[in-house]
Amino acid sequence: MKIIFAWISLLALQTCISNTPPVNYSKPLWTPQKQPQENLKKAYFASGCFWCVEAIFESVKGVEEVYSGYAGGFTKNPNYNQIGTGRTGHAEAVEVIYNPNIVSFATLLQVFFGSHDPTTPNRQGPDYGSQYRSIAFYTSDQERDQIQKYIALLTEKEIFSQEIVTEIKALETFYYAEEYHQDYEKNNPDNPYVQQVSIPRLKRFQERYPELLKSISVH
Repeated sequence: MKIIFAWISLLALQTCISNTPPVNYSKPLWTPQKQPQENLKKAYFASGCFWCVEAIFESVKGVEEVYSGYAGGFTKNPNYNQIGTGRTGHAEAVEVIYNPNIVSFATLLQVFFGSHDPTTPNRQGPDYGSQYRSIAFYTSDQERDQIQKYIALLTEKEIFSQEIVTEIKALETFYYAEEYHQDYEKNNPDNPYVQQVSIPRLKRFQERYPELLKSISVH
């Protein structure tokens, strides 16, 4: 389904939609009802369709919850239709709530870079557009330094054949996506995109990093 949406978005960028700037809304689309415990931390990443990314991080031990949303841009309280124009500045992103006593930020970076192609600008798999670009967000100088060092290590070891184009950005605001996007892969297992893209991507990650997975997976 999102493959079709991607082509529609590309065409739309060349027609009337690109002439209509996204609107800043005053209210958020949705917010989680459950607040994380004080001992938990948050990390933020963008690496393509958030349906896929959410499922991948939720399979990692030490991760308590993952929410889909939008970050990295300038439009306030964007919605999914606005994101599809590629003119909000935002990328589809996830908020990862994790227990630092079980999984470290460094390990989350391993999950991030090990579950997508960070060398394709404005693209991930079949999805095209700036909303699908690769971003590692940081909320502290320590996280920024860890991201920079990890990218330098991947580059030194030539893990990827092309240059890593992942953006390193300070998180300004994370906007939660519409409620129907949350746990989308789990709630819509028969969706064609989920069947053809999300689940295979999740399985590739699980096969590559079995030591990082929760003992009981929902997939």
